[in-house]
Amino acid sequence: MSLIDTLQWRYATKKMDPTKVVPQEKLDQILEAIRLTASSSGLQPYEILVITNQAIREQIKEIANNQSQVTDCSYLLVFAAWDNYTAQRINDAFDMTEKIRNFKNEAGIAYREMLLKNYPARDPEVNFNHAAKQAYIGVGTALIAAADAQVDSTPMEGFNPAALDKILNLKEKGLRSVVMMPLGYRKSDEDWLLNLKKVRRPKESFISWIK
Repeated sequence: MSLIDTLQWRYATKKMDPTKVVPQEKLDQILEAIRLTASSSGLQPYEILVITNQAIREQIKEIANNQSQVTDCSYLLVFAAWDNYTAQRINDAFDMTEKIRNFKNEAGIAYREMLLKNYPARDPEVNFNHAAKQAYIGVGTALIAAADAQVDSTPMEGFNPAALDKILNLKEKGLRSVVMMPLGYRKSDEDWLLNLKKVRRPKESFISWIK
């Protein structure tokens, strides 16, 4: 399918079939697409947790309004953003860049110094919100990558973040949950949303041309 046909095909799957398992190679492809996506300053200030443990998913379901996708999916992705920007995290990102590219330049050194001066000095909540926005870029990429692999997905904010952070011990890792995304296959005979027309604002009210 073309990209547009693929996006027409995907929808926020409400009922997944637990008997159908997403192949490992498709999961790997989706995760790699997220890893390769853009982020501000290339910091990638979030991590992906892939939850397969059914007992843990049952706990998550309880704090996610009992949404069945949490336990019926093949894999539950949790996008967890850095709780703050620290000098160590910024330096680690720039050190990795210099090592992989095998060179330093004045522009890169100056940019690192600018981030080190400004980011750690900001309020941690400001930094978390910035990191969370970067996680959402990954969410967008994941939705498209899943659709391209003909895998169903649902971005989910309907959960208690503090409770999820506790279940997954995210605080100890310097992370806070932002959004979840079940990956699996639609249960066509039980999903009320499947055959409804996709609704999006018309181009005329969505796109403005400034010439």
